[in-house]
Amino acid sequence: MNSARTELVLGLDTKVTLLVTGLLFLWALALGVWKYRQIRTSPDGSAHVYVDIAHRAALMYSFAGVLLAVFVALSDWPTAVNLTAALIVEALFAGAVAQYCLHGLRRDTTNQFHGTVSPALRFAMYALIAGEFGGFGVPFTGFLHAQFG
Repeated sequence: MNSARTELVLGLDTKVTLLVTGLLFLWALALGVWKYRQIRTSPDGSAHVYVDIAHRAALMYSFAGVLLAVFVALSDWPTAVNLTAALIVEALFAGAVAQYCLHGLRRDTTNQFHGTVSPALRFAMYALIAGEFGGFGVPFTGFLHAQFG
């Protein structure tokens, strides 16, 4: 068998996006341990709803980060533009998971939107929406430009 290896050259923007995505995946794995511990020790055999949400969100966001990295790699926008956009998305992913973890630690709610929603939470949600769409839109349009220019 030929064990020749093809060298894949990644740009800094793609490398950093994959690094952050990998860290998010490791965080998801650690959250799985926390979730399992709560399931094992809970009288009803379940983890707190926000521990469960944090675990699932971190898993989904880590895979979304891999997709983001592919579009960053295939975009023809400048490295700084792609990296900034990707880091905005990744920071918002991490911020959401951190918020879920905080609720899981505090066990203070089962629905952060139930009741009166603070202006800070409302602003955070609008920032999340704009940042995720905009942050993904940059490398995606760079991909479209590169492929269909």
